[in-house]
Amino acid sequence: MNLALKDIRHNLGRFVLTTIGVGMLLMVVMGMAGIYRGVVEDATLLIDRIGTDLWVVQHDTRGPFAEVSRVPASLVHRVRAVPGVRDSREFVYHTIQRERDGKPFRMAVLGLSWPSDKGDWVPLIAGRPLAQNHFEMIADVSLGVRLDERLSFGKETYRVVGITRNMISSGGDGIAFFTVVDAEAIQFDSSGEAVRLERAARKGRGERSEIGTKLPSLVEQAAKPSGELPAIARPQISAVMVQVAPGTSVEQVAATISGWSDVSVHTRSEQAEFLLKGSVDKARRQLGLFRVLLTLIAAIIMALILYTLTLEKIHSIALLQLIGARKPVILGLILQQALMLGFGGYAIAYLLGQRLFPLFPRRVIVTGDDLLQLAVIVLAISFASSVLGIWKALLVKPNEALS
Repeated sequence: MNLALKDIRHNLGRFVLTTIGVGMLLMVVMGMAGIYRGVVEDATLLIDRIGTDLWVVQHDTRGPFAEVSRVPASLVHRVRAVPGVRDSREFVYHTIQRERDGKPFRMAVLGLSWPSDKGDWVPLIAGRPLAQNHFEMIADVSLGVRLDERLSFGKETYRVVGITRNMISSGGDGIAFFTVVDAEAIQFDSSGEAVRLERAARKGRGERSEIGTKLPSLVEQAAKPSGELPAIARPQISAVMVQVAPGTSVEQVAATISGWSDVSVHTRSEQAEFLLKGSVDKARRQLGLFRVLLTLIAAIIMALILYTLTLEKIHSIALLQLIGARKPVILGLILQQALMLGFGGYAIAYLLGQRLFPLFPRRVIVTGDDLLQLAVIVLAISFASSVLGIWKALLVKPNEALS
């Protein structure tokens, strides 16, 4: 006869409600670990998926994912001429926030270096990669857009030709993929009035300058659109991605480019480290601290529950001692109930988590290692929390059954 099961059957409703409460608490612990892992995964997602060997960025900066980086578009060709470089591509990355259907619409914009990069590496769940240099985009499903939907950004309209999933920025925003030209057009879009004022200001500066007085025709040229002025370079890009040729040392190519005084170069692992120790570091540490606190709270609550259950059984424990029951039988009653409470709560936490975690606004990634770690923690909590009840049971005297 198992005393623990007999006692649970006697107070089944209360034990079930208690187990559900512990399960929901453990679900929060499990979810916190999943959110922590999701933050890390989202932060390094693009770096891992793009898979480039080196990132050439603005001098003394840590790259486009950690801070603002601006380099001239012509740097792509200069890098491609370095011995050992197989390919170099433009990289444009920024975040925008617009309004859609009366609600804020926020997304990360990533420019693909057309035509060498059409987004073939992006995992699509519907549609296709980019097929032309303008007016097409691939969007993450979290943005809530539909295939073939047309979205307006600035003065142009773009058609959604592909839908991807789990392509999230380090800030939790869905990523939309455009060509570099379109991404720059979205980033540097200005209203018609702003363009007119900028041209007027440019013409005014020319008229006031000495060269404008000597060459009046030059002033007339200043009133033209920026794209028609040969002395004005095209918009700058965020970084240059470098693929090293097979058999070539990445460190050797990086050392060559590092000798240029106008740029800095970082490896893929360094970019990931900048992110994890930079923009997402505080979020990681805060989530880790919350996880530890919730685990301690779960242990304290389970200990108090078992202590309360033991107090209610003092008369029964004294009666068992009076009729000659051995102490291991009585202590096993408390320990078995603690284990049933812990692992019953663990099962409820897992089942609820599978239903609720996909509804969270950010990804919750719970791996097998996390589940195993939590199971070990629950086992340790069950043993530790039973100590208070066992201690109280050991203090019970047989003659208390007669009182």
